[in-house]
Order: sequence, then structure tokens, then C-alpha cells
Amino acid sequence: QGSGLSRSLSSTANGNDSKKFKGDIRGPGIPSRVIHVRKLPNDINEAEVISLGLPFGKVTNLLMLKGKNQAFIEMNTEDAAQTMVSYYSSVTPVIRNHPIFMQYSNHKELKTDNSPNQVRAQAALQAVNAVQAGGMPMAGGVDASGGMGGHSPVLRVIVENLFYPVTLDVLHQIFSKLGTVLKIITFTKNNQFQALLQYSDGLTAQHAKLSLDGQNIYNACCTLRINFSKLTSLNVKYNNDKSRDYTRPDLPTGDSQPSIDHQAMAAAFGAPGIISANPYAGAHAFPPAFAIQQATGLTMHGVPGGLAQLTMPVAAAAAAAGRMGFHQLSGGHCVMLVSNLNPEVIVPPLLNLCEGVYGDVMRVKILFNKKENALIQMSDGTQAQLAMSHLNGQRLHGKALRVTLSKHTNVQLPREGHEDQGLTKDYSNSPLHRFKKPGSKNYSNIFPPSATLHLSNIPPSVVEDDLKMLFASSGAMVKAFKFFQKDRKMALVQMSSVEEAIESLIEFHNHDLGENHHLRVSFSKSTI
Repeated sequence: QGSGLSRSLSSTANGNDSKKFKGDIRGPGIPSRVIHVRKLPNDINEAEVISLGLPFGKVTNLLMLKGKNQAFIEMNTEDAAQTMVSYYSSVTPVIRNHPIFMQYSNHKELKTDNSPNQVRAQAALQAVNAVQAGGMPMAGGVDASGGMGGHSPVLRVIVENLFYPVTLDVLHQIFSKLGTVLKIITFTKNNQFQALLQYSDGLTAQHAKLSLDGQNIYNACCTLRINFSKLTSLNVKYNNDKSRDYTRPDLPTGDSQPSIDHQAMAAAFGAPGIISANPYAGAHAFPPAFAIQQATGLTMHGVPGGLAQLTMPVAAAAAAAGRMGFHQLSGGHCVMLVSNLNPEVIVPPLLNLCEGVYGDVMRVKILFNKKENALIQMSDGTQAQLAMSHLNGQRLHGKALRVTLSKHTNVQLPREGHEDQGLTKDYSNSPLHRFKKPGSKNYSNIFPPSATLHLSNIPPSVVEDDLKMLFASSGAMVKAFKFFQKDRKMALVQMSSVEEAIESLIEFHNHDLGENHHLRVSFSKSTI
């Protein structure tokens, strides 16, 4: 079945590629582990095609049709393939200014032969899998033609068109989406903001360079220019806003340091003292490369800037900018239209809590004639952008939320004497606002909805069973629970689904635990 297609594919792929497709032909749009990628640039290599699939799971097979600018990627599970296709359907990936398109293939899996094309594809896959399995770099990777040679794990990053401040934390949030960032040093040289950034291995660094080089952090500005550094390791002496070693939380802040510390400048000029004896020291202690949070169901409509294809970083960077007061970033649209709500269970306070994870909700208005729709006004456009990017597509009370920016600039309160049955609520003076203080640490704890919740402000008398019973009391299932070892005021609780976690957050954020302690609940990036 499907042999005619496999024969015609084979001949275009390499003349003697007799790559077979196994299994029945399926209708278009039916999920499959195999994804058909089209409109690739002529000079595309295997590494770049594989990198499209890496954030979503393991890439198990690859067929390149270079003559047709097409490829087939096989993922390890249908779930991974579905996440990938739904993500890229809303956020078109771009390689060297080529928008790339993908859809499910009609075939369930790919079968490989030993043609030169396939040998190269398999070598590229093995290189990636070796790194993913062990977190260790390949000695030399694949040859230069495969594009996966032994690159330095250190990237040199220059930020051009610096119209808004870019901080070390912004860089960390963006680059850590592509793998484990070990160390960062930032400095100013030739009047340009620059950074040296070390990953756990060279392949991750190459993947990050491919994904991020030339991208804008914010709309039409703050452009990333990325090259491999001659250094193979960074030597960080202080953890502060200029340099950070994430493997050494015990380092001093060195507060007396001048604003550009000397070792950062030395690093910039490639001073020999920076290179450590073992260029990959300690890399194996880190999680495998590409441990990227799955971008499940995130859609990005109207996101500013070139980083739109990296949903979460744009939101994270926007949050960091919001922290510095750059509220005009997303055009000042601070009102969102949320639709496809469940009108039987949705009341304004629920939406206030749901959206309040991503910013401070000022007003909520359920639409009188269409109670499944609501307008939500955030305190600024950055927070609206953030809430939209994280909540659009998430399920709440059995229905997938649709979140877009509204054309309204604010939510009107009902006029004196015109009651609207409690459909409009004003929260501008709410004690629950988490982001009032500039530089609030809540900005750095913004994560997409996940099944694991982070709890804080737990009084000493409350034990594990109390909290498990509290979260089970709403009918939800608690799968796991863990107190933080160093701080028993905080804990993680894992629910059975993201939807249950969202509902639990709404139910129990600010819940009175006694002793004047109100429980704080947010989404966690960790699992238990």
C-alpha cells in the first residue's frame, strides 16, 4: 500500500532511495507520527530539519527530499507530532527568511534503506539522540556537511537596535527554551550590549544559534546576532545582574564590583585565563539537551516581533520589559476578549483569578447577550499579551478558551443606577494583585498552565495531608505532593490534568489556611 508514492518519493530523494512507507494510507489531517514539511530553503541540512521537531519530543526518523525542498519527520509518539503540528499551525516557523509549512503525512511511519542520503540522515539523528540520551556532547558529531560538528558550547550574543533594555534574565528566559543554560556573562563593548552564554554542549548551542540568530526580542528591535565563541567554558566569579553561574548558586554577588566586571571584559576579548582545563566539565550533571517545556496548545495571534515562533520567550521577554515599565510594547491593548466560556460556571471572580496569574486584572465584564464571552482589562498591554499567549487554547470547565486582544481600550463600568446583574466587576483596588510593585519577583515565576501547581505562604501547622485533602475536596485528583526541602512554606502539588490544575488554582488561590496565612497558587515549570 502506498508503494507508488514511496517509489516516486524515492526517485526524487536520491535516485536510488527506496525508502518505504509502512502501513495504510490515511486521509489528510488525520494525526500521524510522520509529518510532511514543505517549502524548505535549498541549502537546508539535516540538523536544521531535526531541530524543528526537537522541542516537542524525540525525532525517530527523517527523509530529506532536497530536490523538492521537502522532508518527512517521524516523531516518537503521535502526541508529540500533534503538539508540533498544532503549535506550528499557529506560529509559522521561519528558516533563513523561508516560511515553512507542515501537515500530517498520509503514512504511519518511515522505513529506512542504506542510500547515501539516508546514511547522512541517520548519522544526524544518532548525533542528536546521543546528546539527548546522555546530556553529553558528541566527540566530533557528524561531518561538516551534516552541520553537527564539534561546536563550542559557548555562544557570543550581540543585541542590536537596543531600544528597550535587555537584561541577563531576559536572555536566560529566551535561551533556556532551547536547552540548559549553565552560565551567562553580560557586558558592554563598542557601545553594544553583548553576552557570552554557555550551554551544556555544543549541539544545543548550535540548535540555539539556528533558532535565534537574527530574531527580534521585541517588535522590530533588540535583534539577536549570535556566533560561536572561541572559548569552550566560562569562568564566572559572581552571581548578580551582570553575570550568573546557574551551576553555583553559592557564589557571592560581589556588590562592590564596578558595573562592568573585569572578568566579563576579559572573557569578551578571549583572555586565555578563562578557558578551563576540561571544556565540558560538569556537563554530564545536567539534564539532557533540548529539555524544552512542551509548547502544548499554545497559539500566538498578533504577537509582536520576530520571536513569535517562540511563544513563551516573547511572553517572558515582554514580562521582563513590563517589569521595567515599558508598557507600550504590545501597542497598549490591555483588553482581551475571552470566548467559548462555560456560562453556567463562569462568573467574574473566576476570570479574575484565572487571568491574575499573568498580570493584574482591573475589570471583568461578562457580555449580557453572549454570556460565553467576556472582556478582561489587564493593567497594561504586556500583561494582556502574556495572558493571551498562555491561556488561549487551554481548557476550563470542559471548553477550550479562545483569547484574543479586543479592539476596546478599556472596560466601561455600568452607569450610576444601571445595575447589570453583577456581570461587570471592578478589581482595580484588589488586594490579590501580584504585579503592583515594579521588579516584583512574580514576573520571574510566570509559566504556561501545567498540571503541577506551586504553593506558597503555607503556615507551619499545615501538613501534607491537610493540603492533599483541600485539593481533593473539589473533586480533583491529587497525583503527587512534595514540600520544598529548604522551605516548608512552599510545596508542589500535581493534579491529574492541566484543566484540573487551572480549576484548582481558581478555587484555592488566596484560600485562608488560618494563622493569617492565605495560600498563594501559581503554575510550576517543575514536575514531581
